[in-house]
Amino acid sequence: MAFAAGVTCAGIAVAQELPANDYPTEARADYVYACMAVNGQTREMLDKCSCSIDQIAAILPYAEYEQAETLISVGLKGGENVAWTKIPQMQEKIKNMRRAQVEGELRCF
Repeated sequence: MAFAAGVTCAGIAVAQELPANDYPTEARADYVYACMAVNGQTREMLDKCSCSIDQIAAILPYAEYEQAETLISVGLKGGENVAWTKIPQMQEKIKNMRRAQVEGELRCF
């Protein structure tokens, strides 16, 4: 679980649970950076790519996004040791992320 410090009206900091789909800043930044590398380094693309990761985060919890990213990364390496990434449960995780990415593209681009 992720936690953030919150401030009450009395000024006392308390721990607040963050939503399950609250992506870390570096994950959002990585996505936007890669998206802009493919689509162009313009302010318009910054807005569109930021919108896209926000849409993905609204659809897919971060844990599932992270798992799918890992599966894709491992699968790209190839070889005998990546056969486990091809089992249906793993492929479903990748499909779910791809669906969220398509939704982000449809809404933002």
